[in-house]
Amino acid sequence: MPHPPATPPLDLNLLPGTPPVLLAEPTGDAASWAAGYRDTLRTLAVEHGAVLVRGLGLHDADQAGAVFRHLATGLLTEREAFAPRREYADGVYSSAKWPPYQPMCMHHELSYTLDAPGLLLFACLTAPGSGGATAVADASAVLDALPAELTGRFEREGWLLTRSYNDEVGASLTEAFGTDDRRAVERYCRGHAIDFAWQPDGGLRTRQRRGAVLRHPVTGHRCWFNQIAFLNAWTMDPEVREYLTDLYGADALPFDTRYGGGDPIGEDVVQLLNTVYEAHTAREPWQPGDLMVVDNVRTAHSREPYEGPREVLVAMTDAVRPTARVPGAEAIAS
Repeated sequence: MPHPPATPPLDLNLLPGTPPVLLAEPTGDAASWAAGYRDTLRTLAVEHGAVLVRGLGLHDADQAGAVFRHLATGLLTEREAFAPRREYADGVYSSAKWPPYQPMCMHHELSYTLDAPGLLLFACLTAPGSGGATAVADASAVLDALPAELTGRFEREGWLLTRSYNDEVGASLTEAFGTDDRRAVERYCRGHAIDFAWQPDGGLRTRQRRGAVLRHPVTGHRCWFNQIAFLNAWTMDPEVREYLTDLYGADALPFDTRYGGGDPIGEDVVQLLNTVYEAHTAREPWQPGDLMVVDNVRTAHSREPYEGPREVLVAMTDAVRPTARVPGAEAIAS
């Protein structure tokens, strides 16, 4: 089947407060449409940070996966997940399992890994009755809006992620590493600059230091690229934070973040980060069948609270290699 011409069928809708929306003319063959507009969509994602395509009529995981594979350079297998997902096919996942009433605050997907995805692909099969938008925020604008003293410290030190794996909260050891074999987990950690320690109860605690600012691999723009706020204990609902602290102790939370040198990050700093994100947030409610392409370096994303069934699939591609990161970001804090 011939591909459509490589120009958008309709003008791109650019409205304040929303991501760019491209209205696609339904063809009945979403995968072929995606193949024909692959370069266009990827260019728009770099230029605007994200683009939402409306009109493709995506309705099941097979169809969404076919579209993802046409747009990707190869779908990535997720490792080090912070929350469990359902895997529909190789590289095609559900959204992270997270309580619907709790927001997933702004973050860059897997920005604590050495091989973070550069591009995210979302497909909405079922839109919730209310809420649940995958909102986005421009990472360069966020960086410019933050106090220079704060970003300067994070650029010098990086940021530290601490994790304590268990079977109750977040991704389990097996879900995060794809295996429960200790030697395989240890090999992975050593190969990915992760400090690890097995606990008497068989649990695993890890620490990894990463850069907080990353230059975009195409444009060279400096981007605030991390999960400092989202994975910090101060972002949790107060009752949840108190419960987890009582259960595990302040130093063994399922996940928490610190300055790269190991100092704790104050509540005021976390609140500031989330406030700046909100000031630069663009959102568009999902409609069934929507596709969204997000530049994971240029753009942070969130998942807002929702009510009703919601099924949004995700795939990741275009790994950002360690050589593109801030010098020294792979080192583990001592």
